[in-house]
Amino acid sequence: MEGKALIEKELTEYLKQFEHHVLYKPISYLLNLGGKRIRPIILLDAVELFGGDKEAAMPLALAVEVFHNFTLMHDDIMDNSSLRRGKPTVHEKWNVNNAILSGDAMMIQAYQLIEKIPVEYQPAIYKAFNKMALWLCEGQQDDMDFEEREEVTIPEYLEMIKNKTSVLIGFCFEAGAILGNTSKEIQEKIYQFGINLGLAFQLQDDYLDLYPKSTKMGKIVGGDLLNKKKAIPYLISLNSANEVQKEKIHSLINSADTNRVEKLKELFEEIGVQEKTEAMIADYFQLSSDSLSGIEGVDLTGIKLFAKKLMAREQ
Repeated sequence: MEGKALIEKELTEYLKQFEHHVLYKPISYLLNLGGKRIRPIILLDAVELFGGDKEAAMPLALAVEVFHNFTLMHDDIMDNSSLRRGKPTVHEKWNVNNAILSGDAMMIQAYQLIEKIPVEYQPAIYKAFNKMALWLCEGQQDDMDFEEREEVTIPEYLEMIKNKTSVLIGFCFEAGAILGNTSKEIQEKIYQFGINLGLAFQLQDDYLDLYPKSTKMGKIVGGDLLNKKKAIPYLISLNSANEVQKEKIHSLINSADTNRVEKLKELFEEIGVQEKTEAMIADYFQLSSDSLSGIEGVDLTGIKLFAKKLMAREQ
C-alpha cells in the first residue's frame, strides 16, 4: 500500500480513538471529506528518499495532515466559506464556536502526534514545525489585511503566499531530510526546493482560476476577479498597465457588469498578463529545480517527477 491509500488507512485508525466525545466529530467530518493528502505524501516520500524509516515517520505525516486541516477549519471561519470540497464547512454544519474549539483541538493533536516520532529527532522537528506554524499565521494575517487594502505589491503578495502555502510544503521536505539524518546543508536545499515549488504551485493556482486548461469540473472562470481577490494575474496587470489601462481595470473590478471577467481578460491580453504569469510560474519552478543542485548520493528522479506531476494539473 502506498501514498494516499496508506495515509487514508492510518488516518482512519487514528480517528477511532476519538469517537468517545462530541468534540472530535467535526474533526472526523473534515478529515473524512477527502483531499489529495499531498503534504503527508511529500513527507513520507522525502523520508524514503533520504533513507529514513517511513514507519517511524508516520505519526509526523499524520500530524502534518491534521495541522493542515486545522488551518482549513479556521480559514473557513475567517473567510465565511459555506463549502469545503463540495460539502458544508464545519462552522456551517455545527457552529462557529464548535469549529474554533475543534480546530484548537486539532492543533494540540498535531503536537501529540509529533511526540510519537523517535525522541532523537524531536528537537529539530519541533523547531522546524514551530517556525513553519508561526509563519503560516503571518501569511493568513497578511491575506486578510490585503483584502482591505487598495494596493498590494507583487513582492508583498509573494511573501504572503510563501508563508500561507509554501512553508508547510517546505517543512514536509525538510522533515524528511531530518528523519533521514542528512546534513544541515541538504536539509536547507530540500527546504528551498519545497518553498519554491510551493510558490510555483500557488501561482499556478491563481493562473488556472483565470486560464483553466480544462473546464470539465464546472468551476467559474475568473472567480478571483469576481471576488476582487488580489491574485497574481490581477497584480501583474496593475504592475504592467499604463494609467489609462489601470483606470479601466479598477472600473471593471468594481462594476456590476456581468461580462466584466471577459472584458478584463481582453484588457489583460493587451498587457500580456497570461504570458507574464506563465513566465513567473516557470521561474519559480526552475528555482525549485536549481535548489536540488549539490544534493548527491540520492536518486532525485522520483522527486523531480512528482514536481512535474504537481504542476501538470488542469485546474
